[in-house]
Amino acid sequence: MDLTYTVLIPLIPLFMFLFLGFNYKRLKEPISGYIGTAGLLVTALLSFYTSYQYFFNYGKVDGVYQKIYAYNTVWIHFTETLHIDMGVLLDPLSAVMLIVVPLISLMVHIYSIGYMHKEPGFTRFFAFLSLFTFSMLGLVLSTNLFQIYIFWEMVGVSSYLLIGYYFEKPSAILAAKKAFIVTRFADFGFLVGILIMSYYAETFDFKVLTNVEFIQTLIANKELTFVGLSVITWGLILIFIGGAGKSAMFPLHIWLPDAMEGPTPVSALIHAATMVVAGVFLVARLFPMYYFMDDGFALEIVAWVGAFTTIFAAIIAITQYDIKRVLAFSTMSQIGYMMLALGVSGYEGHEGLGFMASFFHLFTHAMFKALLFLGAGSIIHAVHSNYMQDMGGLRIYMPITNITFLLAALAISGIPPFAGFFSKDEILAAAFEHNMPVFVIGYIVAGMTAFYMFRLYFRIFWWSNPEYKHAPHEAPKFMTIPLIILAIMTVGAGFIPFSELVSADNTPFHSHIEWGLAGASIAAGVIGILLAYVFYKKENDLSQRFTVAFGRVHKWAYNKFYIDEIYFFITKTIIFKYISGSFAWFDKNVVDGSMNGIGNSTVWISTKIKGLQSGKIQDYAMFFISGVFMLIMIVWLLLN
Repeated sequence: MDLTYTVLIPLIPLFMFLFLGFNYKRLKEPISGYIGTAGLLVTALLSFYTSYQYFFNYGKVDGVYQKIYAYNTVWIHFTETLHIDMGVLLDPLSAVMLIVVPLISLMVHIYSIGYMHKEPGFTRFFAFLSLFTFSMLGLVLSTNLFQIYIFWEMVGVSSYLLIGYYFEKPSAILAAKKAFIVTRFADFGFLVGILIMSYYAETFDFKVLTNVEFIQTLIANKELTFVGLSVITWGLILIFIGGAGKSAMFPLHIWLPDAMEGPTPVSALIHAATMVVAGVFLVARLFPMYYFMDDGFALEIVAWVGAFTTIFAAIIAITQYDIKRVLAFSTMSQIGYMMLALGVSGYEGHEGLGFMASFFHLFTHAMFKALLFLGAGSIIHAVHSNYMQDMGGLRIYMPITNITFLLAALAISGIPPFAGFFSKDEILAAAFEHNMPVFVIGYIVAGMTAFYMFRLYFRIFWWSNPEYKHAPHEAPKFMTIPLIILAIMTVGAGFIPFSELVSADNTPFHSHIEWGLAGASIAAGVIGILLAYVFYKKENDLSQRFTVAFGRVHKWAYNKFYIDEIYFFITKTIIFKYISGSFAWFDKNVVDGSMNGIGNSTVWISTKIKGLQSGKIQDYAMFFISGVFMLIMIVWLLLN
């Protein structure tokens, strides 16, 4: 089957970016929005068709899903085995992402036509959306490590442009720069990891790097070790640092809350299904390497970083009052869940439950988190504020937003039969089998998630009405239609037999609900919801009393444990005071000193030889006769 048409999937958004960008002044609102959305619709249809064909027609051979190069061409050739290709790789991971990325991006495009109405730079916004979608699709379809790195950086650039969309606001510019700089530090680790991997493995190719026999050959070469670990393991740890930066894992998470300065549709696109899950996708793409090298040492790091991040972010989310920041820390916590699941996964058959659960949660989370962010956008659009204290009783004014937001809150809380229940249950089951401390953390976070999400829901939709200057109203159809579509996905996505589609070894297996664990998970979610009901269903002072009771602990959590301030102190003290001071000394004493020395030497020499150009004929005659005499002497000595 000819699959070269798949190159159009990323190229159509690229064309839309160029078309909208070059016609920025000619195209007016809403025409540019319609054009960008139409291009994304074509991309989405091609993507859905490709995924369907892969899973149900040509993808499986002898019961195993294959890695297929739909298109591949050599771009830069180094050696016989080491070369950088550009192409399209189809396998279960990329086929799933071909559903997630275009679907969420399409919903964001449609939603933005209404949300960005009368915003300056309307066409520019849709051009940047297309660039981001192109970058993300190029990333998930990459055939090799270097290609994924190229698109990885393009995702960073396009997210910088979207976060800083309101460039007249200093806070938006600072947030965009913060996201860009933090992820650059992480991406440096990624690049070094790629160089280590390619040097010792002698390939960038994902097909080769994930081949078990090839990995066993690398393991057998005991000479490739450093400080007790394989150099490949060190490369994997560095690559994970790149993924941790993009996915806002602790301690590289500080850019994520500030990224809320971008328009709310951007928050939905970046924090639901695309940029922040890139790290999860990267670890999953190289999962056989992570699992087999040094008995999964790097994978253990992934598990514990994910576990700490998920509870750390959940604690902070409980204390926030900006609804977008609550959702941002929720995203950080849920990405931690996905990393946690990868870290506790085996490889073959049911042992690979964690791998499947991680990607299952990535899929379901994309639906309900995009719904939550877009719902938050509708709320902000109605009340013109991000803060809970300016909201209340909105179920009366915004019935569609109320129902869809409730469905998403139930899903993320792990309440059946919504999508989040199924994927979260699989994660907890995998953790229970492989790592009990990690399971305990995941279980506690399940209850915390339900609490902070229903704290948000009750404060927005049920708490006593504040005095609105203008009566809130339901969002226009362009904004409510995506909410309804995502709500349908939130309800139904959990029933997809994911274990038969995605697994660590590409062999389908059948998973089932562990009702003992599931019941405990449901109980944790229900307890969290009931506590939120008591505290926030009606206006009362319970939350204030507990805030006072917890005092300093609450203050630390509300201020995000002062991680930003710690970074600022380190940057100011070490970089500016010592490193910058050292550079300043070097510049003053070495660079300037060298230049001054050259200048002073030139003046001294000039002073000493200026007599050679005195202007006196008798001096010139003496120099001439002396020179002739010296030449005669030299010639005489040479001849004799």
